[in-house]
Amino acid sequence: MEHAALALRAINTIRFLSADAVQKAKSGHPGTPMALAPLAYLLWTRHLRYNPANPEWAGRDRFVLSCGHASMLLYSLLHLTGYDVTLPDLKAFRQWGSRTPGHPEAGHTSGVEVTTGPLGQGLGNAVGMAMASRLLAHRFNRPGHEVVSHRVVALCSDGDLMEGVGAEAASLAGFHRLGNLVAFYDDNRITIEGSTDLAFREDTAARFLAYGWNVLSVADGNTDLAGMEAAIRSAFAERERPTLVIVRTTIGYGAPNRQDTAEAHGAPLGEAELALAKENLGWPGSPDFLVPEDVLAHFREAIPRGERAEKEWRLKMAAYGTAHPDLALEWERRMWGDLPAGWADGIPTFAPESGAVATRSASNKVLNAIAAKVPELAGGSADLGSSTETVIRGGGEFLPDAEPGGRNFHFGVREHGMGAILNGMARHGGVIPYGGTFFIFSDYMRPSIRLAALMGCRVVYVLTHDSVGLGEDGPTHQPVEHLASLRAMPNLHVVRPADANETAAAWRMAMERTGGPTAIVLTRQKILVLAPEKVFRDGGVTRGAYVIEEAEGGEPDVLLLASGSEVSVALAARGLLAGEGVRARVVSMPCWERFEEQPAEYRETVLPPRVAARVSVEAGCTFGWERYVGARGASVGIDRFGASAPGERLFREFGITPEAVRDRAKSLLAAAKGGGRE
Repeated sequence: MEHAALALRAINTIRFLSADAVQKAKSGHPGTPMALAPLAYLLWTRHLRYNPANPEWAGRDRFVLSCGHASMLLYSLLHLTGYDVTLPDLKAFRQWGSRTPGHPEAGHTSGVEVTTGPLGQGLGNAVGMAMASRLLAHRFNRPGHEVVSHRVVALCSDGDLMEGVGAEAASLAGFHRLGNLVAFYDDNRITIEGSTDLAFREDTAARFLAYGWNVLSVADGNTDLAGMEAAIRSAFAERERPTLVIVRTTIGYGAPNRQDTAEAHGAPLGEAELALAKENLGWPGSPDFLVPEDVLAHFREAIPRGERAEKEWRLKMAAYGTAHPDLALEWERRMWGDLPAGWADGIPTFAPESGAVATRSASNKVLNAIAAKVPELAGGSADLGSSTETVIRGGGEFLPDAEPGGRNFHFGVREHGMGAILNGMARHGGVIPYGGTFFIFSDYMRPSIRLAALMGCRVVYVLTHDSVGLGEDGPTHQPVEHLASLRAMPNLHVVRPADANETAAAWRMAMERTGGPTAIVLTRQKILVLAPEKVFRDGGVTRGAYVIEEAEGGEPDVLLLASGSEVSVALAARGLLAGEGVRARVVSMPCWERFEEQPAEYRETVLPPRVAARVSVEAGCTFGWERYVGARGASVGIDRFGASAPGERLFREFGITPEAVRDRAKSLLAAAKGGGRE
């Protein structure tokens, strides 16, 4: 009886730490933390394996709060169990510079695994983590040495299950029979607009059964601790399928006038209602942010428990290192995120005399050369492996009924889910994931790409069919605004290589980048191979922009700036201009973000301020190029949607030709000479 009373007080501590923080901030979501407090209490005090003293311990269970609006639930748990989240941090909820932002942010708050808030993403991340852990288990576990045995646990809301990304990821999880994944669904039947009856009446249990999940239910998630305990134990015992536990709760539980209403979802309870809730649940009205000493001591048992769990795991790893020293060293390297020695030795160099080659094809050669040396590189495409050329030859298939350890993932026609899964794999650790699709379909992945950039995930996107050059499929498949759109995203490196050799450099850049994602944007059509001695001179590609061809006979009169296949167009235009006595420098700009990171001295060497006549050429919208061509420059591009025709015809029709670039440059120079402007 005494333990039951302590458990109830611990649950109410979670509830009112959360509600008090939302009230103090005058902003937030109190209802879901109040509803999920009993379930969270059981998970964090009895079932999850973690160590507050070492949040990055590789053997820990991964906990994902997919319903990120309930962030105060997680922050309260982190504080109570002994992570580096203090009571003042809780009181600073949603304030400038605090460690408790409105939605959980990985890398910002100790113990937060992934950045959540956009609904459905966290569920997708959890699926990715489960896939990564299975891949690692296949690679490293040996008879008598099970070093990868952790679980992935997610808390989900109605919104997580409504969003398409959640459905895509859940479908794939069921297909792969990810028995190390457990999702708890907070079935409170309330969203911002009101009852879920407004838009969501489906049989969730039947849907997940159809996906191939094990489904359990708890009828009373408010008070039935025994029922929840039994469901948790049953879910954790299941190893053949992922498990969904549907827990019926009451949002804002305990608040007499707000519980089970939409008002409890996204706004503070208000001082009066909060006081009534405390009175209703037998909680002292003051002080705010109350943590009774015995409750804190109870929660802080997590510290010695976690230290014991990590110690036991490290003893297993020591025995593993004795039995399998090479694998143990690889494990350490991979979990640190280091690349193996000599990993880039096999990256090919392409000779111009070998003929034109599509950069997507060059990418495949580079990918396979790297994969032969980097076993943690794994990925696939959204049903486009043969078109994006993202298959690791001899890498095996990641399938539920295939030989374990395959590195080729088949995401199906699920770009949105693929993006979220890749983020989960990256945040899990030990895997460098990549995903391929047509550049146009990065639209479906954009929310996940944005979160990868926000989290600093080491993810590689292979985005092919990069322009109208793909040809006859027409404007539905021809990206026009996408380069500008993705370049606008902070912490995403967008690399559009000019040829096969720049593609090799792009992959090297992506592999070496540990602080964020990289998008490698590639052609379907074959393009000329540039002289490697020019491409690799002074590491220019890795600096984002470089002079690939200098002006003949002295200082340049005009700068021609280009990326991707249009570098060849600029080079041809340079030749035409030279024939008319105009000195043109050609600058290849595969990655604006890298270029912006360079010292000003280097940037001014490549783009000397004294040369005002500048022309950019890129088979996409011209938006953004003004930062480099300036007020006195011009851009050759495509500021409309494409059309259905062979690629070469489209380039001519849209004026992406050497002659058009030449004419634009001459027009600029004539205007400057005459003292006028175009």
